[in-house]
Amino acid sequence: MSTTAELLKGAAELFPDEVVTSAHVRHLDLPFGAGKFALITLDNGFDHTKPTTFGPGSLANLNAAIDQVEKEAAEGAIVGVGVTGKPFIFAVGADLKGVEILKQHEDALAIGKSGHEVFKRLAALAVPTFAYYNGAAMGGGVEVGLHCSYRTVSKAIPAFSLPEVFLGLVPGWGGCALLPNLIGAERAVSVIIENSLNQNRQLKGKQVFELGIADAIFEGADFLEQSLIWTANVLKGDVTVERPEIDRGEAWDQAVAKGRFIADSKVHGAAPAAYRALDIIEAAKDGDLQAGFDAEDKALADLIMGGELRSGIYAFNLVQKRAKRPAGAPDKSLARPVTKVGVVGAGLMASQLALLFLRRLEVPVVLTDIDQERVDKGVGYVHAEIDKLLAKSRINQDKANRLKGLVSGVLDKAEGFSDADFIIEAVFEEIGVKQQVFAEVEAVAPAHAILATNTSSLSVSEMASKLKHPERVVGFHFFNPVAILPLLEIVRGEQTDDASLATAFGVARKLKKTAVLVKDAPAFVVNRILTRFMGEIQNVIDEGTPVEVAEKAVEPLGLPMSPLVLLELVGPAIGLHVSETLNRSFPERFTVSPNLAAVVKAGKRGFYVYSAENNFKPELDPEVAALLKQGDVVLTEEQTRDRVLDAVAQEIGLMLEEGVVAEAQDIDLCLITGAGWPFHLGGITPYLDREGVSERVNGKKFLAQGVASVPA
Repeated sequence: MSTTAELLKGAAELFPDEVVTSAHVRHLDLPFGAGKFALITLDNGFDHTKPTTFGPGSLANLNAAIDQVEKEAAEGAIVGVGVTGKPFIFAVGADLKGVEILKQHEDALAIGKSGHEVFKRLAALAVPTFAYYNGAAMGGGVEVGLHCSYRTVSKAIPAFSLPEVFLGLVPGWGGCALLPNLIGAERAVSVIIENSLNQNRQLKGKQVFELGIADAIFEGADFLEQSLIWTANVLKGDVTVERPEIDRGEAWDQAVAKGRFIADSKVHGAAPAAYRALDIIEAAKDGDLQAGFDAEDKALADLIMGGELRSGIYAFNLVQKRAKRPAGAPDKSLARPVTKVGVVGAGLMASQLALLFLRRLEVPVVLTDIDQERVDKGVGYVHAEIDKLLAKSRINQDKANRLKGLVSGVLDKAEGFSDADFIIEAVFEEIGVKQQVFAEVEAVAPAHAILATNTSSLSVSEMASKLKHPERVVGFHFFNPVAILPLLEIVRGEQTDDASLATAFGVARKLKKTAVLVKDAPAFVVNRILTRFMGEIQNVIDEGTPVEVAEKAVEPLGLPMSPLVLLELVGPAIGLHVSETLNRSFPERFTVSPNLAAVVKAGKRGFYVYSAENNFKPELDPEVAALLKQGDVVLTEEQTRDRVLDAVAQEIGLMLEEGVVAEAQDIDLCLITGAGWPFHLGGITPYLDREGVSERVNGKKFLAQGVASVPA
């Protein structure tokens, strides 16, 4: 028995629940008399909705298939070997369910080694090898192909990536060592670091070919047939694959430096995976692949036993699984159909909502506002956005015409809403205004219509309290920009009934949003946590700590933007308004900053100015600096960070006690999908647990051992 087989047998015992991928070998005669060819097809026996992965059992099957073709190649029975996948799927990498349960460093090391040992055998065969990327390929799926002599790719591939850094790993089965040696360091850094850290950006088939990862590209319809014709031509010498010379000089070093700059700007040194990947790419400059593979094994094992990967997998599971089964949502069968949508308001937020409902539901959408000019502007915005989609070929002319025909605007709510099933308001954030709007809508809407509010911080129950039928009012809180951020906080008021709530969740599903059920508590989830977080930073500044120290203090969290840049995006006036709302509810914890109030009163858009001379980096606006009145208590970055994290941990603990959401997992899901909180932190609670903040503040961790951490 070979050492590889022993490694895999031991690893398989750790993963009893693996969905095992088979590696079927079949033989065929290549066209043009090129000879007999062995084709290995990776298939887990399920359709494309359960993509093919590599766990120890799957690797063992591939290893056995290679045993067979290795013998045939040595005997001269075949002229080449190809690897392809089942329909729509090539392979999507390592089985992460298995990685989650690993407890020992040596077991993690065995996983890395076993993948390398199997894949390396493809490169060592006595005949040329070919990978046919016929469908989605990620991680180990991409890497198995990198070990082959040649690669073809389907034009129809929707997703191709090395996403490991996004999750807190490195491409550990050859990606870091092989890819830069195939396409050069600059392009490899783009695929491994930049795309991963840009929310796991995927490549399409055409990009895979243009980057030089694949040697040929064919249409999806007859992809395998065309790939085999091409293979025959390569083997006969009629097609010569030429690859550009790799620049192993200064360009390589510059690419790695650029990668470090990207990593710094995204995670600020707070997550190790990107830096470990860059170290391996840097060392791969001399072309010593085995040294690269050994470094991958070591990095993989270290990271598997670290908190970042566990948090990354936890975040991935939240977004992929928990998001699809919202905790506390009523039975789907209670939901009522929605065949027409009303939008109260025609400002920017209302217009964005109208566009979203229109595109996803494809039902009539009608906007209303207080004057014709506003209504026309709202409808005009939707039309202009549809024209942009048409210009980018995202929709065709027929669909553009149909969508434009479905959106309209009227002044008279009775005319617009008398047959609407779902009516959402997006008017000024003031309780009296919203109560008046709902009273007007209730008077003209059908009895079954849902009345939804896009409030960011006000009480849904209070909004509904003066209506004849408060049971049909539901909070439907979107995050800006509406088209990009997936989160939708669905708020159950005191009177909201199950049918209304089920309908709201049904609509959210059709809108392709991540819906989380939240209690009707001030500012709900994201705004409450962010306001406490920002409030504590503002307190520290007001007390006397310099702005740049307060901002820099939270850099280790690796947030997408600094707190004061975020405030600029939200708008200081909105930030002030939410802090005032929360101050009324919880005056002992939420302050209203006099400095922030002064900035708003002065009409400033934020704390910073940006100039070309300073490369558009944020600089404290001298006019804002003149407004600031600070005390004389100056904290260090570390003291500031402790203050801020303690405040956030306390607030989350109180929210869970109040039952604002079902579990800590929902807090993290909200922050990841509604505030862009980093995947590598797993949201916020795993980070607070790992840093000891949860126990320091609340006397216990938020999550059980083994959830977003290494099992005990």
